[in-house]
Amino acid sequence: MLAQALKNIRKERQLSQSTVADSVGVKQATISGFENRPEASRVETLFKLLTALDLELHLSDRNSKQTESGWDQEW
Repeated sequence: MLAQALKNIRKERQLSQSTVADSVGVKQATISGFENRPEASRVETLFKLLTALDLELHLSDRNSKQTESGWDQEW
């Protein structure tokens, strides 16, 4: 699911796998591998792909309560 979402974003931005790979110093095959077999990829590849696409990964506790405007607690 995550790999497919990132692939869709890459394509929406009209970026080739080679362009993305070059921007973060990996091979095109690494990007292809992540998109097609993410379970065999390294976490480092995920973060490099996020960097190349100028995206952030946000984690949240599934048990945390949220309000309409966001978290019920501010950091």
